[in-house]
Amino acid sequence: QVQLVESGGGLVQPGGSLRLSCAASGSIFSINHMAWYRQAPGNQREWVATITSDGVTNYAGSVKGRFTISRESAKKTADLQMNSLKPEDTAVYYCTAGIKTRMESHTYLAVWGQGTLVTVSS
Repeated sequence: QVQLVESGGGLVQPGGSLRLSCAASGSIFSINHMAWYRQAPGNQREWVATITSDGVTNYAGSVKGRFTISRESAKKTADLQMNSLKPEDTAVYYCTAGIKTRMESHTYLAVWGQGTLVTVSS
C-alpha cells in the first residue's frame, strides 16, 4: 500500500526550468534516502540525484550545477528543481525511496514511482 507518485513533467524549451515532485503515501514508519533516476528511449536507466535523511545531496556529473534535489520530511516529499534544461535531459524521470513500513519497521523497502515524462525541445 506504500506508493510514490511523481508529478510536474511536461514540455519545456531549452534553457527553461521545470520542477518535479515526488510524494510518498501509505503506512510509512520512516524514509531513509530519496533519489531521482531517468531513462531516455533506447538508453539504460541512469541515476540523477540522491538526498539522504540528513539532507546530504549528491548529483550525476551531467546535471551538477543545474539540478537541485530537496526534501521535506513532514510532507514526505522530494523535489527536483531542473534549470538550464538541455534536449539531452529528455527522459522519463522516476522517483525512488527507501521506506520502512509500520508493519515491518525493521526493514527498508525500495519503492519506485510510475515516472513522469520531461521533454526539452524547441
